[in-house]
Amino acid sequence: MKKYCIGILALNVLIMLSSCNETKTSDEPLKYPETKKCDTTDNYFGTAVADPYRWLEDDFSDETANWVKAQNEVTNNYLSKIPYRENMKNHLKDIMNYPKESAPSKKGKRYFFYRNDGLQNQSVLYYKNSLDGEAVELLDPNKLSDDGPVALSNLGISDDGNYLGYAISRNGSDWEEIFVKNIETGETLNDHLMWVKFTSIAWKDDGFFYSRFPEPKNELSGVNENGQLYYHKVGTEQKDDQLAYEDKTNPDVSFTAEVINKRYLVIYGSESTSGNCLYYKDLNKANSDFVKLVDNFENDYAVIDEIDGNFVVITNYFAPEYKVIKIFLDNPTPAKWLDLIPKSDAGVLTGVSHIGKKLIANYTKDAHTVIRIFDEDGHFISNLDNDMIGTIGGFSGDPEDTETFYTVTSYTTPSLIYKYDITNNKSELYKKSEISFNSDEYVTEQKFYESKDGTKIPIFLTHKKDIALDGTNPTLLYGYGGFNISLTPSFSATRIAWLEQGGVYAVANIRGGGEYGKEWHEAGTKLQKQNVFDDFIAAAEFLINEKYTCKEKLAIQGGSNGGLLVGAVVNQRPDLFAVAIPQVGVMDMLRYHKFTIGRYWAIDYGTSEDNKEMFEYLYKYSPLHSVKDGVDYPAILVTTADHDDRVVPAHSFKYAATLQNSEIGNKPHLIRIESNAGHGSGKPLDKAIDEVVDIYSFIFYNMGIEPKY
Repeated sequence: MKKYCIGILALNVLIMLSSCNETKTSDEPLKYPETKKCDTTDNYFGTAVADPYRWLEDDFSDETANWVKAQNEVTNNYLSKIPYRENMKNHLKDIMNYPKESAPSKKGKRYFFYRNDGLQNQSVLYYKNSLDGEAVELLDPNKLSDDGPVALSNLGISDDGNYLGYAISRNGSDWEEIFVKNIETGETLNDHLMWVKFTSIAWKDDGFFYSRFPEPKNELSGVNENGQLYYHKVGTEQKDDQLAYEDKTNPDVSFTAEVINKRYLVIYGSESTSGNCLYYKDLNKANSDFVKLVDNFENDYAVIDEIDGNFVVITNYFAPEYKVIKIFLDNPTPAKWLDLIPKSDAGVLTGVSHIGKKLIANYTKDAHTVIRIFDEDGHFISNLDNDMIGTIGGFSGDPEDTETFYTVTSYTTPSLIYKYDITNNKSELYKKSEISFNSDEYVTEQKFYESKDGTKIPIFLTHKKDIALDGTNPTLLYGYGGFNISLTPSFSATRIAWLEQGGVYAVANIRGGGEYGKEWHEAGTKLQKQNVFDDFIAAAEFLINEKYTCKEKLAIQGGSNGGLLVGAVVNQRPDLFAVAIPQVGVMDMLRYHKFTIGRYWAIDYGTSEDNKEMFEYLYKYSPLHSVKDGVDYPAILVTTADHDDRVVPAHSFKYAATLQNSEIGNKPHLIRIESNAGHGSGKPLDKAIDEVVDIYSFIFYNMGIEPKY
């Protein structure tokens, strides 16, 4: 089931060991491009709010293009003077140049997987006819375009394993185009579907269901409404596709489809990032109607499978940490729903797979993974034997399969792929990373600290085993805190270069995320959003008090909702940080809901139009509106992209202009605007490396750190 979340941009920053009294400061302020002010004012419940940079919301104007060019010239000129920037880029390329492979997924008679030889911009899709067979290249996104970055954003393989439906995105956009390929012959067919967004590719017979919107007037910032579901038959034109479902009375609701057991069309309807309605239709019955199992958006529901004529569903209905229920299709009223796997002490239930006549349940406990195995009646069989404090994922397959594959990773462990014998409940290592990295030299600790209101917050700390806790370690603190998204341990090759120099990487599992279920999420939403900022500020204070670092060596970073987090805490505690990196952030909390899919985020934020209390709450912490004159701010590098149609770049444009035209000290307050890129997903590796190098360089330079390569 798709969730229209803002998403996480988890680039990780390289920091070098240095003492706290060597921080570099600028002697003179930078000369920023002149940004004109317009006389635009909005009235919210009697309060006049100026919006002098409203004109930067026009993505296509020459004036905005000239402003972007001028800003990038200043930023590039600043970064180009950092002497170790080129060496850093070469070092990062060396670190990242190793083969990477995903866990295989079986469909029909074939095993499908992704592989990247090392520095390929996009990973390539392959298949094998047997596990020990020859790998056959099926789709290489690197060959799909000569005039701009193209990423493979989604795919669906037909039930017989003979056809591939795949979606691509161009220049990082959320808009997708769907194509079809004959797997047997390798031929790309003439099928081409446009104006697709947040879709599944749900096969049924010789076609598939997909989601689309009407063609927009402004594809980058226009509001997306009136979502529809269509059925496309392979070999036909899009104009001939059959409308499967729409709801003209509710233009804000979008739909995604899933086909269960080759028979049931399941529809999920969403009007936000949390909660969905749930309908289904029996495709084996001619002219059958949709049955509305759930007709509200109060909870989350996802169908795992159909077993013995009943749906097995994961939900947080009367279960903040989620559970598995059985819905009897002959009598689907909620009063008859049966708890199959109730809440347990294993943690938050985040996903369930039905493979080999078993239910494989994925739990998050204190922000790391626990796997439990159940039979089809919900009886516990065993735990998966893996004691790593990390993240376990994968487990794709069908009820008839006797094997599946999963991956294990942590902050210091590159991805390990295991083959799991379901019948005998045994795992064996299938493939491990070939990266040259000695994880034994490093350690990840999980600790807990108190937030402002006394709430215990978990935090992961990764560093060399032998670092001294003397308060001088350069430290990167990363956070997100929203949309029920959990930050669990994962490996990043770019982080090696930071860890190998003695830096500390800290991830705070603050409220607003999904680490402890629905209540933890809701404790960081709407009129409780300040909890998120308090939790992050308390994390910074914990790192300083426990002598991991000092404020002169502390950098903070977050992307998307995490960009909002960074912008808000910098305004509230500008004294606490040396460097701040807000990436593709939601910075204008009064107008975010007026662009593309921004309205989906209202369930977390509320909107400025809801009522006076909500407006005043948003206005108080909105990064754009709460910059403090007369206070020295940390060095700030804002990052965004010209094709970001999720969090439109106007958020960052207006925020950067406000910083540059405020009295907040002489440290640099720059913006880096990537061309032909979007919110982050599918970004080509060369662009990702360039961005990381610029972020690293900015942090090093403003901490007085000179990396040794």
